[in-house]
Amino acid sequence: MMNWLLPEYIQDILPEEAWRIEGMRRDVLQLLHLSGYQLVSPPLIEYAESLLIRDSADMDLRTFKLVDQLSGRTLALRADITPQVARIDAHLLNRQGVARLCYAGSVVHTHPAGLMSTREPLQIGAELYGHTGIESDLEIQRLMLHSLSLLGIRDIHLDLGHVDVFQALLGDTAVASELERALFIALQHKDVPVLRDLVRGLPAALQASLLALPQLHGGVEVLARARSLLPQGTRISAALWQLEQAVQELQPLVGSIGIDLAELRGYHYHSGMVFAVYHPRSHDAIALGGRYDNVGKRFGRARPATGFSMDLRQISSLLPPAQPARAILAPYCADPALDRAVAELRGQGEIVLVDLLGKTEYRSELNCDRELVLRDGKWIVVAVKN
Repeated sequence: MMNWLLPEYIQDILPEEAWRIEGMRRDVLQLLHLSGYQLVSPPLIEYAESLLIRDSADMDLRTFKLVDQLSGRTLALRADITPQVARIDAHLLNRQGVARLCYAGSVVHTHPAGLMSTREPLQIGAELYGHTGIESDLEIQRLMLHSLSLLGIRDIHLDLGHVDVFQALLGDTAVASELERALFIALQHKDVPVLRDLVRGLPAALQASLLALPQLHGGVEVLARARSLLPQGTRISAALWQLEQAVQELQPLVGSIGIDLAELRGYHYHSGMVFAVYHPRSHDAIALGGRYDNVGKRFGRARPATGFSMDLRQISSLLPPAQPARAILAPYCADPALDRAVAELRGQGEIVLVDLLGKTEYRSELNCDRELVLRDGKWIVVAVKN
């Protein structure tokens, strides 16, 4: 075995892209900071029960687990930072009003989330706690779209869904948890034949509504069709109204918006409107989010919450290849005047490299297009001759 090989779906990030991703991280965090979001930095590893979300089989399968040599308890590497932020909001900050929190850090997955995904995403996101209205959903969605625009991502498509529709349809009928999960999977895959088999034995009206859900995807016209095909209980009506409001508010910020009432991603995680952003050059969603009012419950303090997250490594792959920054080459010599010139240039934001080897054949590796030379007793910057 060659020791320099990495595990599958684990990659090194080389200098040019690493610097770009770091700049992207700073830019998004600055946007969030100026929007009133406070930065938190949870640990990479915790007790497994703190990181695993109840009834979320996907999260359980995606999480690496190991035994703590100090306590003997099961630890887990975080596969998602959102549960950690919910814990911080519930027990460390313990605020009664609205809390706006943001984060950026690596997560680790046992399996890649998509065809071209890494198992070590660099997750960045924002969470808003303490508000139940659509205003907080819209704030988070706008921040997500502004973040993508700030990073140079164009031609995106926003998909909106609402898990309340599915939950409201099942709410008045006693459905076994195994059947509920099977229905969820069939709807996610839009597998109508399997769905038709699963709904047999359910009330006729519920059968018709569940079979309608896979067809209710497309443009904003889906909402009118949903109102004609689905029972208009309070929860369903409210969900459709929220989706309609989101379309009206977000349309100026995004290329296109779609509605998908069978989109139940994170069904046991989310509790209201969910959303995902897609790009023509990506097989998978490039940003995800939604309302998840119940996540804090496992920490003893459920709070209304909504948020978004994205993987900066995935976002960077959608941009043109990163180019190395051009630098200024300085000779290696003991000269206080040279030291002052180098410090002044670096203070102006220039990259200055000291030529330790002094060999011209290696200089092309340094990517310097200028150099410091001594002329008439002064160190000046001149263009490097080819």
